[in-house]
Amino acid sequence: MKKTVLILVAVIAATFAVYWADKATRVRTTSASRLGVVKAGDAAPEFKVKDLNDKDVSLTDYKGKVVLVNFWATWCDPCRVEIPWLIEMQDKYGAKGFTVLGIAMDEEGKPVVAPFVAKERYEVKGEKVSMNYPIVIGNDSVAEKFGGLLGYPTSVLISKDGKQIKKITGLVSYDEITKEIEGAL
Repeated sequence: MKKTVLILVAVIAATFAVYWADKATRVRTTSASRLGVVKAGDAAPEFKVKDLNDKDVSLTDYKGKVVLVNFWATWCDPCRVEIPWLIEMQDKYGAKGFTVLGIAMDEEGKPVVAPFVAKERYEVKGEKVSMNYPIVIGNDSVAEKFGGLLGYPTSVLISKDGKQIKKITGLVSYDEITKEIEGAL
């Protein structure tokens, strides 16, 4: 009987520990974002962040371009799968008025992101290449402006006139997103 009670107490304690760990690490969203207030056709939010050279970057810096805002993290395996596709999109459409804007969401910020970007190489068309698009350091405030994040990667395609076209949580479908980009160019 004593053994059963101890096991029951251990299970209850483990359940509470998992609950509190989940609550503490969950990406925060506002009630407005959970209700889907931010949607396609809405104006893209304005924000200011720092790039890897500590220069201020804002979305207005890309006015007149189609922008794929990509929230990612160095530890995110699906993000690493997606990066070669983003490099290829930047190569293919960059000269036509398109850019990927990578917003790194690592809690440690620049000390982790800058060495990662400098070191990592990705297989693209048989060559090992580095990330060829702007990388900035994000934060929860920027994520909230886009309606919050349910996970990484999350991408938002923005039109030349600053309207949100599409929000994608999870890996982008290369074919689907390139069709959207071509339609917006």
